[in-house]
Amino acid sequence: MPDGLGNIAAKIDARIDRLANRLLWTVAGPRRDVETDVPIVSFTFDDVPDSALFEGAAILEKHGVRGTFYIAGSLASQVEPDRTLISPEGCRELAERGHEIGCHTFAHRRIRDLVADGLAADLDRNAGYLTEAGIETPAHNFAFPYNAAWPTARRELRRRYRTCRAGGEEINRKNVDPVMLKGIEIRQPEDYAASLTSWIDDVAAMPGWLVFITHDIAPRPTPYGCTPDTLDCLVAYAKEKGCRILPVDGALDLLGW
Repeated sequence: MPDGLGNIAAKIDARIDRLANRLLWTVAGPRRDVETDVPIVSFTFDDVPDSALFEGAAILEKHGVRGTFYIAGSLASQVEPDRTLISPEGCRELAERGHEIGCHTFAHRRIRDLVADGLAADLDRNAGYLTEAGIETPAHNFAFPYNAAWPTARRELRRRYRTCRAGGEEINRKNVDPVMLKGIEIRQPEDYAASLTSWIDDVAAMPGWLVFITHDIAPRPTPYGCTPDTLDCLVAYAKEKGCRILPVDGALDLLGW
């Protein structure tokens, strides 16, 4: 496809994604309130480049906390120009170090495409991949590839997972749909990523559940990640402000969902 047509197609895809998410956030249910006197923060990683293990997980552990890593089996050990994706051995290491492993589909395609091609089979395949990688605990939580939900996938996802996380750029407080959990992206440019301490100030002042989303943690991050220094500052600041930093499953247990 010529570059011009490819850009148009990408813009159309992005618009469809936004409209679908907006529809689901508006009409979906049932809803839950985040009832907590203590601000909760979760750090989550999508796709999981190996730098999320070598740098991201290590930073969390330095501060005595753990994160949630959403794995898509088809990306295993894939080498790209600016990142290498985590191996099965890396997935197992994350779990052994106390981090939560979630599902990000197997194929890492938009959910609306997987619905047509067999969403259940894809999710089963990813569960099988994680089992073969040595992950003993099944994935309890899910993240939409590209943060893009789709209405007809809702029943299958709700049946399998405690939560499904999209984007939304909002703290989870009132009328939260667990199948459309909202998150804040830690991404480039770096000064923007560093400014996300303002969200921590927000959740500290009015407790709720702040879910951060990122990808690679590297000195030269992709547009969808940040540097180790920035992640370290965000984690340290959340602790300084009195936040409970928990994986998604741990936050759900604390909330009693």
